[in-house]
Amino acid sequence: MKKNILKNNGFQTLLASLVCIVLGILIGFLVLLMIEPSGAFDAIMSIVKNFLNYSRANLQIKNLGKTLVKTAPLLMCSLSILFSYKVGLFNIGAAGQYVVGACASLYAAIAWQWGWLPCLLLACVASGAVGALVGAMKAYFNVNEVISGIMLNWIALYVTNMILGNVKAASNPYTRVLAEANKSAILPTMGLDRVFGLQYVSIAIPLAILFAVLVWVVMNKTKFGYELRATGLNKNAAKYCGMAENRNIILSLAISGALAGLGAAFLYLTDIEQWKCTVSAVPQMGFNGIAAAFLGGLSPIGTIFASFFIQHITEGGTQVDMTMYCSQISDLISAIIIYLCGFTAFLKLAMNKAIAKFESKNAKERSTK
Repeated sequence: MKKNILKNNGFQTLLASLVCIVLGILIGFLVLLMIEPSGAFDAIMSIVKNFLNYSRANLQIKNLGKTLVKTAPLLMCSLSILFSYKVGLFNIGAAGQYVVGACASLYAAIAWQWGWLPCLLLACVASGAVGALVGAMKAYFNVNEVISGIMLNWIALYVTNMILGNVKAASNPYTRVLAEANKSAILPTMGLDRVFGLQYVSIAIPLAILFAVLVWVVMNKTKFGYELRATGLNKNAAKYCGMAENRNIILSLAISGALAGLGAAFLYLTDIEQWKCTVSAVPQMGFNGIAAAFLGGLSPIGTIFASFFIQHITEGGTQVDMTMYCSQISDLISAIIIYLCGFTAFLKLAMNKAIAKFESKNAKERSTK
C-alpha cells in the first residue's frame, strides 16, 4: 500500500511541489539572514502570510481579493505553457502573447470604445495569431519555437509601446484609466466586488478556473486533445497514422497564445493597473506561468492552486519592511521561491529512480535468500 502511494503520480506531484516550496522559503530565509539577521524571521513570515498580515478581517478579505485578481492572469499564462508543453512544445513566447493581448484589449477599449466582451475576443484572436505564427515557423520551416518565441516577445513589447502610446494619459506614460475612458470595457463583477470589498474583483477569476477545467477536458477527454498529444510525442508517428501534424502544431500554439492573451485582458480590463508605455522589460506574468505550470505538476487543476500560491508569495513580498531591506528584496525572495518551484519534474524523476533502486535492491536480497 505504501509503495503504491509513493508511485502514484498525483502524490509524487504534491510531494515534489511541497518540497520545492519549503526549500524556496528556507533559501529565501537564509538570504534575509545574510542581509539583516534581526528582521529575517518577520520578513519571511510577511511573505508567507501575505493578506494575513492584516489584523482586521475586512482588510484581509480585501487583500485576498487583490491576490485573486492577479492570480487569474497568472493561471491563464500557466495554462498557456501547460497546453503547449502537453503537445511537446515549449511556448516561452507566452510572455509576448500576453503583451499582445494587453495591447489589443486596451486599444480596443480606449481608442475604439468597445465593450468588455469584444475586447476579450480581440485579445484572443490577436495573441492566438502570434502563437499561430510561431507554430507555422515550427511546422513549415523547422524554426525552434523557443527561438522564435523569444524574438517575438521583444517585437511584441516595442510594438505595443508604440500602439498604446496613442491612448496614454497626457500627464504620464500610462494608458488612460478605463473607469474614465470607457466604463463599458471593464469586466463585470457579478457581486464579487461587494464580497471582497474591492472593485477590481471580477468574473475573470471564475472564468480562469473554468478555462482550467476546459483545458483538462480537451486534453484528456477528446479526440482533438489526443491528436495534439500524439503529435507532440512523435510527429512522424502521428503523420504515419494520418494525423495532420503541421496543423496540430499550429493549432496548439495558437490556442496557447490565445490563453496567454486572454490572461492579459483578464488583468487590464479590471482597471486595477494601466500599461506603462515606456516599459523596457517583458512582463513577468508570462514567465511566472512556467513555474506555476510545473509546480502544479503540469495538471490544469493543479495549476489553479500553484498559480494562487505563486501570486500569494509575490504579493506577500510587498509586505516586507522596506526600512530594513531594500525595495528589491521582495522580488528577490519571490524569485528564489518561484525558481525552486520549477524543479518539481526533476524531483519526481529523482523519487522514481530512488523507488526503482530500492525495489531492485529488495528483489536482489530476496533472490539470495
